[in-house]
Amino acid sequence: MKAFWPTNLRGKMIILTLLVVTIPMVVTGYIMKTDAEASLLAEKQRKLFGAAWLLEQHIGSGFDEILAGRGVMQADRDTKLQVLNQALADFTDKVAAAYPGVGAGYYVYTPELQGIVTYGPSSLYSGKVGVFIDENHPGVKVMRNGESRVEVGPLVRGSIMNAMVPIVRNEQVIGYVWANELTDDIQMQIADMERNIFWSVGVGMALSIILILWFADTIVSDVNSIKHGLRRMEKDLKNPITGPTGEIGEIAAAINNMAKSLLEARTLTEHIMDSMTDGIITVDNQGVITSLNQAAERLTGYEVQEIVGVAYEKVFCHGTRFNSLLLDTLRTGKSHLGQETDYPVRTGTIHISTSTTRLRNANEEIIGAVVVFRDLTANHRLEQQVKRADRLAALGELMAGVAHEVRNPLTSIKGFVQYLADSDSEEERREYTPIIIREVDRVNRIIEELLYFARPNRASTTTVDVNNLLEQTLVLVKNKTIRNLVEFDLQLAGDLPPVEMDAEQFKQVFLNLVINAMQAMQQQGCITIKTVWNKAASSVCISFADTGVGIEEQDAVKIFDPFYTTKETGTGLGLPVVHRIVTAHRGQIKVDSIVGQGTAITVTIPLRQTGEDENNAV
Repeated sequence: MKAFWPTNLRGKMIILTLLVVTIPMVVTGYIMKTDAEASLLAEKQRKLFGAAWLLEQHIGSGFDEILAGRGVMQADRDTKLQVLNQALADFTDKVAAAYPGVGAGYYVYTPELQGIVTYGPSSLYSGKVGVFIDENHPGVKVMRNGESRVEVGPLVRGSIMNAMVPIVRNEQVIGYVWANELTDDIQMQIADMERNIFWSVGVGMALSIILILWFADTIVSDVNSIKHGLRRMEKDLKNPITGPTGEIGEIAAAINNMAKSLLEARTLTEHIMDSMTDGIITVDNQGVITSLNQAAERLTGYEVQEIVGVAYEKVFCHGTRFNSLLLDTLRTGKSHLGQETDYPVRTGTIHISTSTTRLRNANEEIIGAVVVFRDLTANHRLEQQVKRADRLAALGELMAGVAHEVRNPLTSIKGFVQYLADSDSEEERREYTPIIIREVDRVNRIIEELLYFARPNRASTTTVDVNNLLEQTLVLVKNKTIRNLVEFDLQLAGDLPPVEMDAEQFKQVFLNLVINAMQAMQQQGCITIKTVWNKAASSVCISFADTGVGIEEQDAVKIFDPFYTTKETGTGLGLPVVHRIVTAHRGQIKVDSIVGQGTAITVTIPLRQTGEDENNAV
């Protein structure tokens, strides 16, 4: 079936229209032919029965009345038939003449007399008078049953349609009358009627086919105009569809208006994208670049015609260490928002802020991904300059602190040395020499702490039980704890996992934090040490909370600065060293303090010390 079914619109329209038109016309013609034949036959039967009823009514009381009136009741058969023929032949011929092509007559059927009485037209069938009919003749059935009937077939006259009516007098069948017509005449009339019907149907079908072909060609021509116009619009929306008129012309006009609106919307979108200072690059589901705006051209150094249609990875990721955030979004569907990274371009590398997300069409189907990025290179350089200036300022403050801390003991040493140089007293030498040594030790301690702060020892990382390390650290401050009447409240988590760290360095961290907490409490108080395992962040938190005097807000931001201290005997390097060790272990340190109520310092350390992350690219 498919092999014979046309694939083009014109062929389908012709086939469908022909089926729609010809089938009803053929069916209608057949129904008309059948109804016409039935109507013709019914009309023939009515005509024949009408003729037969005229004959039946004409004989009055019957054949015996005619014979009695002529005085031949006792005559022989032939005489009786001749008398009846003379009495009825004229009327029979008149009836036959009134119905052209019809043969009519009487048949008598009594115990004394049987045979054909008349058969008109007499000029043709007078020789049939007196003929008997056999037992199989349908006229015998009519007379026996006393019912009228029509019979079609070969009878006395030939192949005819014969309408027969019994003659009943005094409840006795005395014969029958008939009126018949040759079937050849009927068939000729039916053939003429069918010929007219066939001609009408044929002419109608021919006209229908001509109109169908013209209509199909007109429709197909208009549809082809729209089809070719749409193909032109695929390349350029500025080419309108021209040619069709009427309803299809209205469709073409609607398509032109839609294309115009789409062109205006696309032009507006392009203007908006080209006016943006952020770069925009889109890729399809295969990672092939589909578009980029003017800002992206300017930032990357590539032009549209160079890279559209080229795999994004070949342009921006080939031969580099960068992992593309855009391709990651395309593969996994994970969006990246406002992530800063270095980005390789034609002329080198720029520092950008980037956001990526998947692209979807009107049916919510994923058709690719888009990256929007902003050049932060100038800002990044400015930040680096600010950081450098901050480091230089911090270095200046550090040097000033070093000069201040070292100058005081050096001044004392110089004064005592000058005094002893002019003195010959052994007693004074023994008295001032320990003071000079103590000041020298003070200078040496400052230099050692400063050197550790500047260049801490390389961490020797091992797996450490933090709770056990805290308990070991507290042993070192036991005497001081008793002296200061400080109470320790240990809230150590029982499920704490081991942590990768340098045990000696963190023992120094814990010792410095405990000592600071003890010194913050003037007479007595409580230090709460608590450990918590943060499963979600895969880290351990260690907090040291005291009930001391707290830290003023203006001092809280300076406590990790070198040489900053509020203690008369402190060097100001303890907390900076703590901060340096914690950050070297990829950890964080947080300070919460309320003046008059106490301070809580929380150290957060990851369970594992991993390497540096690779740089990412968009």
